[in-house]
Amino acid sequence: MTYHSLREFIDRLELDNELIRIKERVSPVLEIAEITDRVSKQPGGGKALLFENVEGSSMPVLINAFGSTKRMNAALGVHDIEKIARDIDKYLKIAPPATLVDKVKLLPMLLEAAAFPPKMVGQNQAPCQEVVLTRDEVDLDKIPVLQCWPDDAGRFITFPIIVNRSADRKLRNVGLYRMQVYDKKTTGMHWHIHKDGAHFFHDYRKQNKVMDCAVAIGADPTVCYSASAPLPYGIDEFLLAGFIRKSPVPLVKCKTVDLEVPATAEIILEGFIDPSEMRLEGPFGDHTGYYSQDGDYPVFHITAITHRRNPVYLTTIVGKPPQEDLYLGRATERIFLPLMRTQLPEIIDIDMPAEGVFHNLVIVSIDKRFPMQARRLMNALWGMGQMSFVKIIIVVDQNINVHDSHTIISLLLNKIDLQRDLFFSEGILDVLNHASDRALYGSKLGIDATEKIEGEEGFDSEPDTITTDPLPAPEPILEKYTELKSCKFIEREGRHRIAFATLDKTCPHQGRRVIDKIMNDQQFSAIDVLIILEGHEEVNNISTVLWKLLNNIDPKRDTYYFNNRLAIDVTRKTGEQGYMQEWPEEIEMSEEIKKKVDEKWKKLF
Repeated sequence: MTYHSLREFIDRLELDNELIRIKERVSPVLEIAEITDRVSKQPGGGKALLFENVEGSSMPVLINAFGSTKRMNAALGVHDIEKIARDIDKYLKIAPPATLVDKVKLLPMLLEAAAFPPKMVGQNQAPCQEVVLTRDEVDLDKIPVLQCWPDDAGRFITFPIIVNRSADRKLRNVGLYRMQVYDKKTTGMHWHIHKDGAHFFHDYRKQNKVMDCAVAIGADPTVCYSASAPLPYGIDEFLLAGFIRKSPVPLVKCKTVDLEVPATAEIILEGFIDPSEMRLEGPFGDHTGYYSQDGDYPVFHITAITHRRNPVYLTTIVGKPPQEDLYLGRATERIFLPLMRTQLPEIIDIDMPAEGVFHNLVIVSIDKRFPMQARRLMNALWGMGQMSFVKIIIVVDQNINVHDSHTIISLLLNKIDLQRDLFFSEGILDVLNHASDRALYGSKLGIDATEKIEGEEGFDSEPDTITTDPLPAPEPILEKYTELKSCKFIEREGRHRIAFATLDKTCPHQGRRVIDKIMNDQQFSAIDVLIILEGHEEVNNISTVLWKLLNNIDPKRDTYYFNNRLAIDVTRKTGEQGYMQEWPEEIEMSEEIKKKVDEKWKKLF
């Protein structure tokens, strides 16, 4: 089943017992985010939430709508997201027809494909323009925009579908970029430097031309997903939505700007961006689990707000994983696998673990046929679209299940030669990466966990004997190195023995000094890999440790070798260590809001 509007999807969620209507009065400032954060971290992602009594607005708020595997499948009209990947693969593999019979066989497919492009509809068929507000009627304060986290710079529209065209009007871009609300008629436009929206903006800036812009909030689920998808430059996201839903996305002409928007959306913001005007935007609690840094971004001036009668405000929160965006990201992981294979046919499967927040870790299995193929693949991925932002890539053989974390950990503990199989590179990084010395670029790590074949180093050599000697207890290391707060050893047999330790860091370079002392101490020579984290970390929560490790290291700078042993410094870096960015704070809700939500929790559900 596919949905022509968000409202149809809400009906389906209610029918499937996937929606909770919350009638208790709640505030859009922090309270909704705290409630949603707790629900989204329940097993399986919790339920979608519809807040019907929101302070300061008559609009209900829908959130966590896509926050589970079941709801994500339903949103895209399939029982299994893999069906969409198979459909894409089918079109990619169409052979040129050689005979009349071949041409006839293609007709059903071609007729289906004819329904993919968007279609224009009249204003009488556009519910998004049932109410039209212009000039002094424009008032963003009437929309229940959330403040998600205590140190956010204000309220942010977090699920806006932003539509614009290139300066020559030939290309359309549809993307998701957060928008900080400045006042009733203006917002920020957070275009990351590497994204298509920013590319278009810079063209307008060069020509000193004002840029039309429109924002749809609460479109049908396929449009909401497609706006988040990492499509190649120049490919229309509305076309992808039409492909997924197998029917065209109806678009309507805006009232005050020369753009087209989804006709069945709940709310439309129309306006313009003057490329000569920039304004400080942020900070914002982002999907990395940290506050992203503030910076100067374009300003969006709203000329009209149109909406349905009694609109629903669709929004989301991001923060420490897992959140709703995990399931949107997993859909992308599966849907775009066939497209990746068109350029790299050796790829079997791919996994982006939640702890890697999309751009910090990717695990890839390949059909390996020649020496150094894994390293070739890493370099290829680091040059491919949004995969170029990935910090760490692990490559495994085709028989390895990349989605089985226990198998991957066992492989890393037993098969890796710490010097031979780790490959450091450099390149661009996501603007949200805070670990590199400078913004936007830094080092990357590739780990070749494939079996060595003839022609590769290690093919003829015997593997190291698995260590069976017991690791020392944590107490001796804590007694000897008093600046450590806690210590944990991975209790698994394997070629490599791993220790996590937390450090009360009081001065620059302290992490490195502690690493040198421990790794050169014969008493602890059984430790093959030592990972040093900040003193407040909980070393018994391996998922959190992995999330911190992936977020907080620049691989080349923070990895230290001791022959065939290594240590990793995951602690906060400072300017004295050559670090030129501002190390962000972790996202944490205020105790006051936690207490308020505790008090009303039973009334909510």
